[in-house]
Order: sequence, then C-alpha cells, then structure tokens
Amino acid sequence: MSRILFWVAVAALTVAVPFYLDGFWLQTGLFAMSAAIGAIGLNLLTGATGQLSMGHAFFLAVGAYAYVFLAAEPTRTLGGLGLPPALAAVLAVLAAGVAGGLFSPIASRLKGAYLGIATLALIFGGQHALFNAEPVTGGFNGRAVPPMELFGFVFADSPELVLLQVPFGSLERLWFLGALLLAGAAFFARGVLRGRPGRAMNTIRDHEIAAGVIGVPVTRYRAGVFVLSSMYGGLAGVLLALVFQRTVPEYFGVLLSLDYLAMIVIGGLGSVTGAVIGAVFVSMLPQLLTRYSDAIPLIAAPGSGGVSPAEAARILYGAAVVSVVLFLPGGLYGLLRKIRPHLTGLRLRLAPSKISSGPQTRSSHVP
Repeated sequence: MSRILFWVAVAALTVAVPFYLDGFWLQTGLFAMSAAIGAIGLNLLTGATGQLSMGHAFFLAVGAYAYVFLAAEPTRTLGGLGLPPALAAVLAVLAAGVAGGLFSPIASRLKGAYLGIATLALIFGGQHALFNAEPVTGGFNGRAVPPMELFGFVFADSPELVLLQVPFGSLERLWFLGALLLAGAAFFARGVLRGRPGRAMNTIRDHEIAAGVIGVPVTRYRAGVFVLSSMYGGLAGVLLALVFQRTVPEYFGVLLSLDYLAMIVIGGLGSVTGAVIGAVFVSMLPQLLTRYSDAIPLIAAPGSGGVSPAEAARILYGAAVVSVVLFLPGGLYGLLRKIRPHLTGLRLRLAPSKISSGPQTRSSHVP
C-alpha cells in the first residue's frame, strides 16, 4: 500500500509541476528526462551486461538528426522527407537501432577496454559525418527541429493553449510527453532486468564462461542488448532535439558519452532507478550552477575567465565518480537501499503505541 501511495504521489506531483514552475525548471527537468532515458539504455549494456561503451552519444545523434531529417520539409539547401512527426520519431528510434545492429557484430565479439575503444571510434566518425553532411545535418550551424504532433495536438508554443489560467507553451506540453516516455522506458527496462533476459545478462557480466556452459547464447545476447541500448539512445536523442529545438553537431561529442558513463556509475550500475538518479544528478548540476553562479563562491559566469559552471560541474561529478568507486560500489541508489531499513526502523520507533487494557497489557507499534 505504501508503494502504491508513493507512485500516486509521484504521478500527482508530475502532473502539477507545469502549473507552478517556470520555463527554466521545466527545461532542466526535460533535459533530465532525456538523460534518464539514455542512461537506462546504457545501464542495460554496461551495468547489466558488462559491456563498456563510450559511443552512446553517437546513437543520440542518430536519433536526433534522423528525426529532424524525416520530419522536416525540404528546402533549397537542406533535405527532408516531411513525414508526420510521430512517424518520424518512431523511425528515428529504429534508425538508431539499425546503427547499433550494424555495429553489433563487433560489439558481440569484443569486451572491456577493447569494446570501449571501438565504440569511441563511432564518436569520431559520427562527428565527421555531422559536420560535413550539410544537406542532412546543416553542418556547423545545425538544423531547426520540427515540433512534435500527435493526433493533431502540436507540442509547440502555438496554437495558444491555456489550462487553469496557466499558458501552456512547448515546454509545458513536452513535459507530459517526456514523463510518459521516461515511464515507458523505465517500465520496459525493469521488465527486461527482472525476467529471463535480465538473469542471462547478469550471468554474462559475472561469469561469461559459465553462461556459455549453461546454454546462454552469449554472442546473441550481447548483440541484442547493444541494439536495445542504441534504441534507448535514439529515443533520448529525439526528446533532446525536441527540447533544444535545434540540433548542433558539437553537442554530440566525447564529453556527452563520458557524462552518460558518469550517470550510471554515480547512480548505480545495473539498476533502472540508479540510472535515473545519476541522470538527474549529472544533467541538472550544470544548469543549477549556471543559474546560481553569482551566489556560489569560486564559480564565475561563463566567458569571464574563471571556473565556469560547466567546468565546476564536471569537477564535482568527477569527484563523485571517484567517491562512488571507492566508498559506494552500489552508487547513490545502493546508498538509499542501505539507509532505507534504518529509516523504517526509526519510523516504527517513533510511531504511537496503543496500550490495551486487561489482564495482560502489551503495546503494539503501528507503522
């Protein structure tokens, strides 16, 4: 019952957020949702299966640019197919999966640092393609992102929409879309991890030889998980493009892939909840430092010559990664699981006791 009430409260809070928070917080939350979807996919590959990938940003780029190209109308200098945005988003996720499938024969045969180096090559190749395939990507300047449209409802600032005297622009509308996508992605990944595929993935991660001996098709599972992780990255790229409203090649570089690795390590490897926690921490920290840089010591405004908010954020979650590796192997989610019994015991001790009268008097604690 307590778990049901918790999720009901989370759903109610999610619905209420756009009515009370301004655009900065909505945009920051949407960035966190996109990062959480991508982190869940990477955690399936790295955390649950033990396959190191440093090319996750490449699949975000495939999803983002595939959506833009498929949904945009062609112009004199830029190509496009003008498909319905919803269909374009589905095809963009599939395109990311196809890209992962083309790389999966390599991913299924390499592991550890060798796979990490091989996936790193995807970033450099992808950056070269994004900067030079101007009719598709727009080159250095990027491309404007067509707004999402579902059943005639447009996720943009126009047409004007007012609910309970609150104007609903693109961010407010995308908030609910992002929440639904994140919930669906988390629910599916949790089902995978708790079912037979999840047990096979964990066996491959912990005892690869034993997994092969008991009949687990190691090569096929590695390839399949790589494709699934790529599709999660493509979905995250589509949502990120919708929030940014413009795709820029420079964003999808090595640093973004390192950010995603930091997310799953800080949050907790092999856990859907840990991936979400890590994504919120890593994605929101630069935004908060930028907003409150004037009030935080040693943080300078961007371009002023001091430690910028982005640099400070990387230093902080770099230190967080080191701390987690040394002291919290389970990440922040593992820490929460450790302190939860202590919090439950404290709540039981503080709960009022009922004294029953009669020959035998005993107290009962009601949680």
